[in-house]
Amino acid sequence: MANHKSALKRVGITAKKNLRNRMITSQVKTAVKSFDAAIASEDKAAIESSYVNAVSTVDKAAAKGVIHKNAANRKKSQLAVKLAAK
Repeated sequence: MANHKSALKRVGITAKKNLRNRMITSQVKTAVKSFDAAIASEDKAAIESSYVNAVSTVDKAAAKGVIHKNAANRKKSQLAVKLAAK
C-alpha cells in the first residue's frame, strides 16, 4: 500500500477514474447490444433509433477519452455496415 500522501491521493483518483471508465464502457456495450436486438427484431423504427443512440454513445465515450477515436470510428463503421445490410 502507498505510504505518501500524494500516492494515497493517486490511488483514490485512479479508482474513481476506473469506475467512470467502466461505467461508460458498459453504456457503449449496452447501446450496441440494444442495436443488435433491434436488428434481430427487424423493426425499422427501433433500428433507426437504437443506431442513433449507439453512435451517440460511442462518440461520447471517444470524446471523454474512454475509448480511442480510431476504435470509436471502427465501431461506428461496424454498426453502419449492419444497418446497411437490413
